[in-house]
Amino acid sequence: MAKSGLATRLYRGEAGLDIVGRRKVWFSVAGVLILLAILSFGLRGFSLGIEFSGGNSFQVPASVGTLEQAESTLEGVLADEGGGAELVTAQEVGGPSGDFYEMRTSALDAPQAEAVTAALAGEFGLDANQISANRVSEAWGNQVTSRALLGLVIFVALVTVYLILRFEWRMAVAAVGSLFLNLVLTAGIYSAVGFEVTPSTVIGFLTILGFALYDVVVVFDKVQENTRGITANNNQTYGEAANLAVNQSLMRSLNTSVVALLPVGGLLFIGAGLLGAGTLKDLGLVLFVGMAVAFLTSITLATPLLVLLKNQEPRIQAHNKRIVARRGAIARGEVTPRGTPRAAAPDGDEPVEVADAALAGAAPKVGARPTGKRSGGARGGRPAGGGGNRPGGKRR
Repeated sequence: MAKSGLATRLYRGEAGLDIVGRRKVWFSVAGVLILLAILSFGLRGFSLGIEFSGGNSFQVPASVGTLEQAESTLEGVLADEGGGAELVTAQEVGGPSGDFYEMRTSALDAPQAEAVTAALAGEFGLDANQISANRVSEAWGNQVTSRALLGLVIFVALVTVYLILRFEWRMAVAAVGSLFLNLVLTAGIYSAVGFEVTPSTVIGFLTILGFALYDVVVVFDKVQENTRGITANNNQTYGEAANLAVNQSLMRSLNTSVVALLPVGGLLFIGAGLLGAGTLKDLGLVLFVGMAVAFLTSITLATPLLVLLKNQEPRIQAHNKRIVARRGAIARGEVTPRGTPRAAAPDGDEPVEVADAALAGAAPKVGARPTGKRSGGARGGRPAGGGGNRPGGKRR
């Protein structure tokens, strides 16, 4: 029978990826990334939009010239005026009344703003009132940030309560931990690359929380299904059952992420790149980065973190030790697994059972489905050895 391809095995949950078993690798990678993100926060900080840092905005109709002309004119005025003011961003934006160039600068005083307006009007042959000039206070951005943080706290509290009621507190801790890691890594990418942080970015951060949580809940639901009554199973440890759940739900998570990233990618690359919608760029960028990071953290960190917490539970510890001890005894030939093949004894007596660790009791292949067999004493039937009194019969 031909060997199935990777895609087929992923769909069947038989890819055999040892994700939970390599949790030390994932934790180490996550630790390095978190350290880099923190260093970026301290050394580079964030590229804040004028809504957060304060500044001025100038809008010029796109039909009168090029964006490069507008940029060079504005930069020349700022250089002549002095004072350390600079151009922050310049982009072409589409609007209901036509396309226009929007240029944002650091905070300018009234004479500087008037000088910029006059220079732009002179460069493009416009009246001064055709140049839209606005001043944005940083107080508005601070208000947006405080409300976003309040919303984040409320969201995490409600999610934690739900996860505890739906699953258990260890799963809630693992899910929320993965959620915060997703936010830190996404923010680290923004800081390191220098993406501008705007109110749309803050809204996008809150949006990816729900997507990241959905991915984790899908995986945890399968983990709960596979580990129900795990202590009565003599074939799998908790970590192996959880790893099987990750393999079984991996393709579903991948499909969900791809389906979600496609429209967001269209929003980002078509809406912002081709159509020049600046607001779509800010929103689409954080969604694209956050969703991609959420998929990775839900697979490589949420379930391994859950296994780490569950392995501290005495009941699971005892179960895992029993499985490991049983496999060791079978490998040494001290215990004969039930259901192994029988071979005839050299002297012609009754056949004897042959211990074969490869057939039963050995560690199952990563991604293999549980057999459902239980080891132990005989099931029903007459007791071994026969003999004894028979009900209603005569004694011999």
